[in-house]
Amino acid sequence: MEEKLRRIGADALRELSNAGTLEDLNELRVKYLGKKGELTQVMRGMGALSAEERPLIGQIANEVRSLIEKELTTRTAALKEVAREQRLREEGIDVTLPGSPLLRGGKHPLTIVTEEIQKFFLGLGYSIAEGPEIETDYYNFEALNLPKDHPARDMQDTFFISDDTLLRTHTSPVQVRTMEKTVPGLPVKVIVPGKVYRRDDDATHSPMFNQVEGLAIDRRITFSDLKGTLDLFMRDIFGPKTKTRFRPSYFPFTEPSAEVDISCVMCGGKGCRVCSHTGWLEILGSGMVHPRVLEVSGYNSEEVTGFAFGLGVERITMLKYGIDDLRILFENDLRFLQQF
Repeated sequence: MEEKLRRIGADALRELSNAGTLEDLNELRVKYLGKKGELTQVMRGMGALSAEERPLIGQIANEVRSLIEKELTTRTAALKEVAREQRLREEGIDVTLPGSPLLRGGKHPLTIVTEEIQKFFLGLGYSIAEGPEIETDYYNFEALNLPKDHPARDMQDTFFISDDTLLRTHTSPVQVRTMEKTVPGLPVKVIVPGKVYRRDDDATHSPMFNQVEGLAIDRRITFSDLKGTLDLFMRDIFGPKTKTRFRPSYFPFTEPSAEVDISCVMCGGKGCRVCSHTGWLEILGSGMVHPRVLEVSGYNSEEVTGFAFGLGVERITMLKYGIDDLRILFENDLRFLQQF
């Protein structure tokens, strides 16, 4: 019986190794391990053995069964892989494979900062206004107290499409368009986020950049309202310990005008390389709306006043996140963008 068991095992392993399909494997499983299989029949005859022979033959029978079952498992896996590859060749895709994980995108740092700015001013009752990026000379310059040949135009060297059409150099034209639409309605409180264009290109300037303009018009608006609004805004964006400083400046469309500085976000105002050891960083321009701009848009400058300001989103983003080269914001480098 021992010889018969070992012969059955050898035959089974040989036939299993030659099996070419899953159906062949199933037939062999039935042939050797089924209820009427060869190995099963031999094991049923163990009752006729003596007590001394039975343990030895039982051990050999279990070893043969284990070898057959192991080979069945191995060959089944191999033939399933063959069948899968054949199906892939025929169908071109295996729908049973797990899907490739999708990388989740995130917001660009410029978008994050723009939304923070919008959220702050919406909370103060401002609305969001929009306007065309391709502007006329009238709205971009003349209506903002910048007549032709005015020397201040040199500060906004830009891209002209024709003699009277250009890519806007700031979002201030939307101020004029908004005032024209709202005359004589009061109050007017809008911010204008959007792209603007100038002929600049270096580590701190780009020919296309993002700006947010702010405008508030009503009766009895004063410079104190402007200072209070911007001081609160800077502390919201850069932290409650941020200090602001207003310096006299010149803009054709505001009078008086002021540059706004904040205490250095790197050293807290103590002085460092970033702030040239002054403790201050220039952040935006602002001022009271020039009476002539009010008059051009249809308002009576004797009855209403207003303030305006303009800030560069890239400038705020670079200071907020410690970015030292503006160009990285536009290079689409995932190693940089994934940090946000």
